[in-house]
Amino acid sequence: MTGLSSIAAKVNLTGVLATFDDIYSPRIIGRVNDYDVKVAHAQGEHVWHVHDHTDEFFLVIDGQFAIAWREPDGGERAVELHAGDIFVIPKGIEHKPSSAGGAILMFEPSGTLTTGDRHEGDIPAHVDSTTGRDIS
Repeated sequence: MTGLSSIAAKVNLTGVLATFDDIYSPRIIGRVNDYDVKVAHAQGEHVWHVHDHTDEFFLVIDGQFAIAWREPDGGERAVELHAGDIFVIPKGIEHKPSSAGGAILMFEPSGTLTTGDRHEGDIPAHVDSTTGRDIS
């Protein structure tokens, strides 16, 4: 049966973020069609990676979050984001998030791996290579 009785409980972003300390280890807080809505703590460097088949949406909830990306000509660019800012990395663009400390919300197809379809080098110990973990 569908309808209001099938709607999950509301989710408070601050409350969910308070339930875990892991960085770059997103928690799935909702689903929209075939997409996961995820939140994560961010601090330090992530890994250079690329998602070949999907864009990646970021909303900064708290703190600071930066994203560097590689241009097709070999150059690099970066953007620094703060609470309330959003940024979308188009599919096929190699990028590397980093943060002095913050929290982010991501919106991406279910099954999207945090370290992409391809990544450069070893995955740092503080980066969880996952498709997301359910909140419990």
